[in-house]
Amino acid sequence: MTEIIKNKKLHLHYLDGLRGLAALYVLFVHIEPSMGEELPFWLNLFQLMMRYGRISVVIFIVLSGYGLMLSVVRSQSNYVSGGFIGYIKRRSWRILPAYYATIILCIILATGIRLLENFTTFQWEYIPGSHPFSPYFSFSDLVYHLLLINNINSDISGSINPPLWTVATEWQLYFFFPLLLLPIWRRFGLLTVAISACLIGLIPLYLLNGLFESASPWFLGVFAIGMAAAEIGFSQKPKLITFRNSLPWDKLAIAFTVVAFLTEWRRLGLHIWISEYLFGMATACLFIYCTKLVIDGKKLPRILQVFEHPLAIALGTFSYSLYLTHGPVLALVSRFLLSLHIPLTKYAVVLYVLGVAASLIFAYLFYLVFERPFMSSFLKRRKVKDAVI
Repeated sequence: MTEIIKNKKLHLHYLDGLRGLAALYVLFVHIEPSMGEELPFWLNLFQLMMRYGRISVVIFIVLSGYGLMLSVVRSQSNYVSGGFIGYIKRRSWRILPAYYATIILCIILATGIRLLENFTTFQWEYIPGSHPFSPYFSFSDLVYHLLLINNINSDISGSINPPLWTVATEWQLYFFFPLLLLPIWRRFGLLTVAISACLIGLIPLYLLNGLFESASPWFLGVFAIGMAAAEIGFSQKPKLITFRNSLPWDKLAIAFTVVAFLTEWRRLGLHIWISEYLFGMATACLFIYCTKLVIDGKKLPRILQVFEHPLAIALGTFSYSLYLTHGPVLALVSRFLLSLHIPLTKYAVVLYVLGVAASLIFAYLFYLVFERPFMSSFLKRRKVKDAVI
Protein backbone atom coordinates (compact mmCIF):
# COMPACT_ATOMS: atom_id res chain seq x y z
CA MET A 1 0.00 0.00 0.00
CA THR A 2 2.91 2.32 0.67
CA GLU A 3 4.01 2.19 -2.97
CA ILE A 4 0.48 2.84 -4.17
CA ILE A 5 0.18 5.94 -2.04
CA LYS A 6 3.66 7.19 -2.78
CA ASN A 7 3.95 6.59 -6.49
CA LYS A 8 0.48 6.42 -7.94
CA LYS A 9 -1.25 9.70 -8.60
CA LEU A 10 -4.72 8.70 -7.58
CA HIS A 11 -7.56 10.84 -8.81
CA LEU A 12 -10.28 10.84 -6.19
CA HIS A 13 -13.36 11.07 -8.37
CA TYR A 14 -15.70 11.14 -5.40
CA LEU A 15 -14.32 14.58 -4.50
CA ASP A 16 -15.37 15.95 -7.90
CA GLY A 17 -18.82 14.44 -7.58
CA LEU A 18 -19.28 15.74 -4.04
CA ARG A 19 -18.16 19.22 -5.11
CA GLY A 20 -20.65 19.19 -7.98
CA LEU A 21 -23.57 17.98 -5.88
CA ALA A 22 -22.77 20.55 -3.17
CA ALA A 23 -22.84 23.35 -5.77
CA LEU A 24 -26.14 22.01 -7.14
CA TYR A 25 -27.62 22.02 -3.64
CA VAL A 26 -26.60 25.67 -3.17
CA LEU A 27 -28.39 26.43 -6.43
CA PHE A 28 -31.59 24.86 -5.07
CA VAL A 29 -31.16 26.69 -1.75
CA HIS A 30 -31.16 30.06 -3.53
CA ILE A 31 -34.41 29.39 -5.38
CA GLU A 32 -37.25 31.18 -3.59
CA PRO A 33 -40.59 29.91 -4.96
CA SER A 34 -43.02 31.21 -2.33
CA MET A 35 -42.92 35.00 -2.91
CA GLY A 36 -43.86 35.31 0.76
CA GLU A 37 -47.06 33.28 0.29
CA GLU A 38 -48.08 29.83 1.52
CA LEU A 39 -47.02 26.96 -0.72
CA PRO A 40 -48.72 23.55 -1.03
CA PHE A 41 -47.55 21.10 1.63
CA TRP A 42 -45.33 19.05 -0.68
CA LEU A 43 -43.56 22.12 -2.02
CA ASN A 44 -43.24 23.61 1.44
CA LEU A 45 -41.69 20.35 2.67
CA PHE A 46 -39.20 20.38 -0.19
CA GLN A 47 -38.33 24.00 0.53
CA LEU A 48 -37.70 23.16 4.20
CA MET A 49 -35.10 20.65 3.04
CA MET A 50 -33.35 23.47 1.18
CA ARG A 51 -32.33 25.40 4.30
CA TYR A 52 -28.90 23.88 4.86
CA GLY A 53 -26.90 25.76 2.26
CA ARG A 54 -24.07 26.48 4.66
CA ILE A 55 -23.34 22.75 4.88
CA SER A 56 -22.25 22.97 1.25
CA VAL A 57 -20.00 25.91 2.14
CA VAL A 58 -18.43 23.82 4.92
CA ILE A 59 -17.81 21.03 2.39
CA PHE A 60 -16.13 23.50 0.02
CA ILE A 61 -13.85 24.77 2.80
CA VAL A 62 -12.89 21.24 3.89
CA LEU A 63 -12.26 20.38 0.24
CA SER A 64 -9.91 23.36 -0.07
CA GLY A 65 -7.92 22.42 2.99
CA TYR A 66 -7.84 18.81 1.87
CA GLY A 67 -6.76 19.54 -1.69
CA LEU A 68 -4.03 22.04 -0.80
CA MET A 69 -2.64 19.86 1.98
CA LEU A 70 -2.75 16.82 -0.28
CA SER A 71 -0.23 18.41 -2.64
CA VAL A 72 2.07 19.14 0.33
CA VAL A 73 1.79 15.62 1.77
CA ARG A 74 2.40 14.00 -1.62
CA SER A 75 5.40 16.21 -2.32
CA GLN A 76 7.24 14.89 0.75
CA SER A 77 8.82 18.36 1.12
CA ASN A 78 6.33 19.79 3.65
CA TYR A 79 6.25 23.04 1.62
CA VAL A 80 3.98 24.36 -1.13
CA SER A 81 5.40 23.83 -4.60
CA GLY A 82 7.15 26.84 -6.11
CA GLY A 83 7.32 28.77 -2.85
CA PHE A 84 4.82 31.31 -1.60
CA ILE A 85 4.87 33.48 -4.75
CA GLY A 86 4.39 30.52 -7.06
CA TYR A 87 1.59 29.21 -4.87
CA ILE A 88 -0.28 32.55 -4.87
CA LYS A 89 0.16 32.86 -8.64
CA ARG A 90 -1.42 29.45 -9.15
CA ARG A 91 -4.29 30.20 -6.80
CA SER A 92 -4.86 33.61 -8.43
CA TRP A 93 -4.81 32.15 -11.93
CA ARG A 94 -7.30 29.46 -10.92
CA ILE A 95 -9.76 31.58 -8.91
CA LEU A 96 -9.65 35.23 -9.93
CA PRO A 97 -10.41 35.32 -13.69
CA ALA A 98 -13.81 33.65 -13.28
CA TYR A 99 -14.52 35.69 -10.15
CA TYR A 100 -13.83 39.04 -11.82
CA ALA A 101 -15.70 37.96 -14.93
CA THR A 102 -18.71 37.38 -12.67
CA ILE A 103 -18.34 40.86 -11.17
CA ILE A 104 -18.26 42.39 -14.67
CA LEU A 105 -21.33 40.35 -15.61
CA CYS A 106 -23.17 41.68 -12.55
CA ILE A 107 -22.19 45.27 -13.38
CA ILE A 108 -23.47 44.91 -16.95
CA LEU A 109 -26.70 43.33 -15.76
CA ALA A 110 -27.25 45.97 -13.06
CA THR A 111 -26.56 48.78 -15.54
CA GLY A 112 -29.08 47.35 -17.97
CA ILE A 113 -31.72 47.02 -15.26
CA ARG A 114 -31.21 50.59 -14.04
CA LEU A 115 -31.43 51.93 -17.60
CA LEU A 116 -34.66 50.04 -18.18
CA GLU A 117 -36.11 51.44 -14.96
CA ASN A 118 -35.15 54.98 -15.93
CA PHE A 119 -36.38 54.93 -19.52
CA THR A 120 -39.22 52.39 -19.55
CA THR A 121 -42.04 51.24 -17.30
CA PHE A 122 -40.01 48.23 -16.21
CA GLN A 123 -39.43 47.84 -12.46
CA TRP A 124 -37.17 45.30 -10.79
CA GLU A 125 -39.52 43.77 -8.25
CA TYR A 126 -38.37 42.70 -4.80
CA ILE A 127 -39.17 39.08 -3.97
CA PRO A 128 -39.41 38.37 -0.21
CA GLY A 129 -36.73 35.97 0.98
CA SER A 130 -34.90 35.95 -2.34
CA HIS A 131 -31.40 37.44 -2.41
CA PRO A 132 -29.38 35.74 -5.16
CA PHE A 133 -28.63 39.04 -6.94
CA SER A 134 -29.30 42.75 -6.49
CA PRO A 135 -28.81 45.50 -9.08
CA TYR A 136 -28.80 48.15 -6.34
CA PHE A 137 -25.27 48.41 -5.03
CA SER A 138 -22.95 51.28 -4.30
CA PHE A 139 -19.50 52.04 -5.64
CA SER A 140 -18.02 51.12 -2.24
CA ASP A 141 -19.78 47.73 -2.43
CA LEU A 142 -18.08 47.19 -5.77
CA VAL A 143 -14.67 48.17 -4.43
CA TYR A 144 -14.98 45.74 -1.51
CA HIS A 145 -15.86 42.97 -3.97
CA LEU A 146 -12.94 43.81 -6.25
CA LEU A 147 -10.56 43.69 -3.28
CA LEU A 148 -12.06 40.38 -2.11
CA ILE A 149 -12.96 41.76 1.29
CA ASN A 150 -16.70 41.80 0.64
CA ASN A 151 -17.17 39.32 3.49
CA ILE A 152 -16.24 41.75 6.31
CA ASN A 153 -19.73 43.20 6.70
CA SER A 154 -23.12 41.56 6.22
CA ASP A 155 -24.52 44.57 4.34
CA ILE A 156 -21.64 44.45 1.86
CA SER A 157 -21.62 40.66 1.53
CA GLY A 158 -25.36 40.73 0.82
CA SER A 159 -24.97 43.16 -2.07
CA ILE A 160 -24.38 42.47 -5.78
CA ASN A 161 -24.08 38.66 -5.78
CA PRO A 162 -24.34 37.37 -2.18
CA PRO A 163 -22.75 33.92 -2.70
CA LEU A 164 -19.48 35.67 -3.55
CA TRP A 165 -18.74 36.28 0.13
CA THR A 166 -17.50 32.71 0.42
CA VAL A 167 -15.01 33.28 -2.41
CA ALA A 168 -13.55 36.17 -0.38
CA THR A 169 -13.34 33.97 2.72
CA GLU A 170 -11.66 31.18 0.80
CA TRP A 171 -9.24 33.62 -0.85
CA GLN A 172 -8.18 34.85 2.58
CA LEU A 173 -7.72 31.28 3.79
CA TYR A 174 -5.28 30.72 0.93
CA PHE A 175 -2.89 33.14 2.63
CA PHE A 176 -3.31 31.61 6.08
CA PHE A 177 -2.39 28.18 4.70
CA PRO A 178 1.32 28.77 3.88
CA LEU A 179 1.94 31.70 6.22
CA LEU A 180 0.39 30.33 9.43
CA LEU A 181 -0.99 26.83 9.24
CA LEU A 182 1.87 25.04 7.50
CA PRO A 183 4.55 26.53 9.81
CA ILE A 184 2.56 25.39 12.87
CA TRP A 185 2.08 21.97 11.31
CA ARG A 186 5.78 21.57 10.45
CA ARG A 187 6.84 22.61 13.95
CA PHE A 188 4.20 21.03 16.17
CA GLY A 189 2.27 18.49 14.10
CA LEU A 190 -1.23 17.69 12.96
CA LEU A 191 -3.22 17.90 16.20
CA THR A 192 -1.69 21.23 17.19
CA VAL A 193 -2.41 22.92 13.89
CA ALA A 194 -6.03 21.73 13.92
CA ILE A 195 -6.65 22.90 17.49
CA SER A 196 -4.78 26.18 16.94
CA ALA A 197 -6.74 26.99 13.80
CA CYS A 198 -10.05 26.29 15.53
CA LEU A 199 -9.14 28.53 18.47
CA ILE A 200 -7.71 31.34 16.31
CA GLY A 201 -10.86 31.27 14.19
CA LEU A 202 -12.97 31.87 17.30
CA ILE A 203 -10.93 34.81 18.63
CA PRO A 204 -12.81 37.48 16.62
CA LEU A 205 -16.11 36.06 17.83
CA TYR A 206 -15.39 35.98 21.56
CA LEU A 207 -12.48 38.33 22.20
CA LEU A 208 -13.15 41.01 19.57
CA ASN A 209 -16.92 41.42 20.06
CA GLY A 210 -17.88 39.44 16.98
CA LEU A 211 -15.54 41.33 14.63
CA PHE A 212 -15.86 40.08 11.04
CA GLU A 213 -18.48 37.53 12.10
CA SER A 214 -20.08 37.80 8.64
CA ALA A 215 -16.85 36.34 7.21
CA SER A 216 -17.21 33.23 9.42
CA PRO A 217 -13.61 33.36 10.71
CA TRP A 218 -14.10 29.96 12.36
CA PHE A 219 -13.79 28.52 8.85
CA LEU A 220 -10.04 28.66 9.50
CA GLY A 221 -10.59 25.70 11.79
CA VAL A 222 -12.79 23.96 9.22
CA PHE A 223 -10.01 24.45 6.64
CA ALA A 224 -7.46 22.93 9.04
CA ILE A 225 -9.76 19.96 9.58
CA GLY A 226 -9.56 19.36 5.82
CA MET A 227 -5.78 19.57 6.06
CA ALA A 228 -5.82 16.95 8.80
CA ALA A 229 -7.95 14.61 6.69
CA ALA A 230 -5.42 14.80 3.85
CA GLU A 231 -2.45 13.94 6.04
CA ILE A 232 -4.28 11.13 7.81
CA GLY A 233 -5.36 9.71 4.47
CA PHE A 234 -1.96 9.80 2.75
CA SER A 235 0.77 10.09 5.39
CA GLN A 236 3.41 7.35 5.65
CA LYS A 237 4.16 8.16 9.28
CA PRO A 238 3.73 4.93 11.31
CA LYS A 239 1.52 6.56 13.96
CA LEU A 240 -0.79 8.07 11.35
CA ILE A 241 -0.94 4.81 9.39
CA THR A 242 -2.08 3.05 12.57
CA PHE A 243 -4.53 5.86 13.28
CA ARG A 244 -5.90 5.65 9.71
CA ASN A 245 -6.38 1.90 9.88
CA SER A 246 -7.76 1.60 13.39
CA LEU A 247 -10.76 3.94 13.49
CA PRO A 248 -14.24 3.33 12.00
CA TRP A 249 -14.26 6.49 9.86
CA ASP A 250 -17.63 5.74 8.26
CA LYS A 251 -19.33 5.43 11.64
CA LEU A 252 -17.59 8.57 12.90
CA ALA A 253 -18.83 10.49 9.86
CA ILE A 254 -22.40 9.43 10.63
CA ALA A 255 -22.07 10.26 14.33
CA PHE A 256 -20.62 13.73 13.68
CA THR A 257 -23.37 14.41 11.13
CA VAL A 258 -26.15 13.48 13.55
CA VAL A 259 -24.70 15.59 16.37
CA ALA A 260 -24.10 18.48 13.93
CA PHE A 261 -27.75 18.52 12.87
CA LEU A 262 -28.83 18.45 16.50
CA THR A 263 -26.61 21.40 17.39
CA GLU A 264 -27.75 23.28 14.27
CA TRP A 265 -31.35 23.03 15.50
CA ARG A 266 -32.29 26.64 16.15
CA ARG A 267 -34.31 25.85 19.29
CA LEU A 268 -31.14 24.92 21.13
CA GLY A 269 -29.85 28.45 20.64
CA LEU A 270 -26.26 27.36 19.94
CA HIS A 271 -23.97 29.41 17.73
CA ILE A 272 -23.65 28.11 14.19
CA TRP A 273 -19.87 27.59 14.43
CA ILE A 274 -20.48 24.55 16.65
CA SER A 275 -22.49 22.68 14.05
CA GLU A 276 -20.15 23.80 11.26
CA TYR A 277 -17.09 22.44 13.07
CA LEU A 278 -19.00 19.19 13.53
CA PHE A 279 -20.06 19.09 9.88
CA GLY A 280 -16.42 19.73 9.03
CA MET A 281 -15.39 16.77 11.17
CA ALA A 282 -18.03 14.60 9.50
CA THR A 283 -16.79 15.62 6.04
CA ALA A 284 -13.16 14.94 7.01
CA CYS A 285 -14.06 11.48 8.31
CA LEU A 286 -15.94 10.79 5.08
CA PHE A 287 -12.88 11.79 3.04
CA ILE A 288 -10.58 9.54 5.05
CA TYR A 289 -12.99 6.62 4.75
CA CYS A 290 -13.55 7.01 1.00
CA THR A 291 -9.89 7.64 0.23
CA LYS A 292 -8.87 4.52 2.14
CA LEU A 293 -11.31 2.46 0.07
CA VAL A 294 -9.95 3.94 -3.17
CA ILE A 295 -6.35 3.26 -2.14
CA ASP A 296 -7.28 -0.32 -1.23
CA GLY A 297 -8.94 -0.76 -4.63
CA LYS A 298 -12.40 -1.21 -3.14
CA LYS A 299 -15.70 0.27 -4.24
CA LEU A 300 -17.54 2.86 -2.22
CA PRO A 301 -20.73 1.70 -0.48
CA ARG A 302 -23.76 1.91 -2.75
CA ILE A 303 -25.16 4.94 -0.94
CA LEU A 304 -21.91 6.86 -1.56
CA GLN A 305 -21.50 5.81 -5.19
CA VAL A 306 -23.63 8.80 -6.17
CA PHE A 307 -20.46 10.87 -5.66
CA GLU A 308 -18.77 8.83 -8.41
CA HIS A 309 -21.69 8.96 -10.82
CA PRO A 310 -20.57 10.38 -14.19
CA LEU A 311 -23.16 13.16 -14.03
CA ALA A 312 -22.01 14.21 -10.55
CA ILE A 313 -18.38 14.21 -11.70
CA ALA A 314 -19.31 16.20 -14.81
CA LEU A 315 -21.13 18.70 -12.62
CA GLY A 316 -18.06 18.97 -10.42
CA THR A 317 -16.02 19.98 -13.46
CA PHE A 318 -17.79 23.36 -13.71
CA SER A 319 -19.12 23.64 -10.15
CA TYR A 320 -17.11 26.81 -9.45
CA SER A 321 -18.71 28.57 -12.40
CA LEU A 322 -22.12 27.34 -11.29
CA TYR A 323 -21.54 28.72 -7.81
CA LEU A 324 -20.42 32.09 -9.16
CA THR A 325 -23.15 32.69 -11.72
CA HIS A 326 -26.34 31.02 -10.51
CA GLY A 327 -27.52 34.07 -8.53
CA PRO A 328 -27.97 36.48 -11.48
CA VAL A 329 -29.43 33.72 -13.64
CA LEU A 330 -32.02 32.78 -11.01
CA ALA A 331 -32.91 36.45 -10.54
CA LEU A 332 -33.59 36.89 -14.27
CA VAL A 333 -35.61 33.69 -14.52
CA SER A 334 -37.76 34.60 -11.51
CA ARG A 335 -38.47 38.09 -12.88
CA PHE A 336 -39.42 36.64 -16.25
CA LEU A 337 -41.85 34.19 -14.64
CA LEU A 338 -43.33 36.94 -12.48
CA SER A 339 -44.15 38.92 -15.60
CA LEU A 340 -46.31 36.02 -16.81
CA HIS A 341 -48.63 36.30 -13.76
CA ILE A 342 -49.04 32.54 -13.45
CA PRO A 343 -50.50 30.77 -10.35
CA LEU A 344 -48.15 30.35 -7.40
CA THR A 345 -47.79 26.56 -7.57
CA LYS A 346 -47.09 26.63 -11.29
CA TYR A 347 -44.64 29.50 -10.76
CA ALA A 348 -42.77 27.50 -8.10
CA VAL A 349 -42.50 24.33 -10.18
CA VAL A 350 -41.45 26.16 -13.35
CA LEU A 351 -38.96 28.25 -11.37
CA TYR A 352 -37.25 25.13 -10.07
CA VAL A 353 -37.15 23.46 -13.49
CA LEU A 354 -36.29 26.48 -15.62
CA GLY A 355 -34.06 28.09 -12.99
CA VAL A 356 -31.91 24.97 -12.57
CA ALA A 357 -31.72 24.29 -16.31
CA ALA A 358 -30.81 27.88 -17.19
CA SER A 359 -28.23 28.07 -14.39
CA LEU A 360 -26.54 24.84 -15.49
CA ILE A 361 -26.42 25.82 -19.16
CA PHE A 362 -25.13 29.32 -18.49
CA ALA A 363 -22.57 28.05 -15.95
CA TYR A 364 -21.16 25.53 -18.42
CA LEU A 365 -20.79 28.15 -21.15
CA PHE A 366 -19.23 30.52 -18.60
CA TYR A 367 -16.85 27.75 -17.55
CA LEU A 368 -15.68 27.21 -21.13
CA VAL A 369 -14.88 30.90 -21.61
CA PHE A 370 -13.78 32.18 -18.21
CA GLU A 371 -12.69 29.19 -16.11
CA ARG A 372 -11.30 26.34 -18.18
CA PRO A 373 -8.65 28.41 -20.03
CA PHE A 374 -7.08 29.26 -16.66
CA MET A 375 -6.95 25.71 -15.31
CA SER A 376 -3.80 23.62 -15.04
CA SER A 377 -3.08 21.27 -17.93
CA PHE A 378 -4.20 18.35 -15.75
CA LEU A 379 -7.58 19.89 -14.95
CA LYS A 380 -8.10 20.93 -18.57
CA ARG A 381 -8.06 17.28 -19.55
CA ARG A 382 -11.12 16.69 -17.34
CA LYS A 383 -13.91 17.44 -19.80
CA VAL A 384 -17.59 17.23 -19.01
CA LYS A 385 -18.33 15.02 -22.01
CA ASP A 386 -15.57 12.61 -20.95
CA ALA A 387 -17.08 12.28 -17.48
CA VAL A 388 -20.54 11.60 -18.88
CA ILE A 389 -19.33 9.15 -21.54
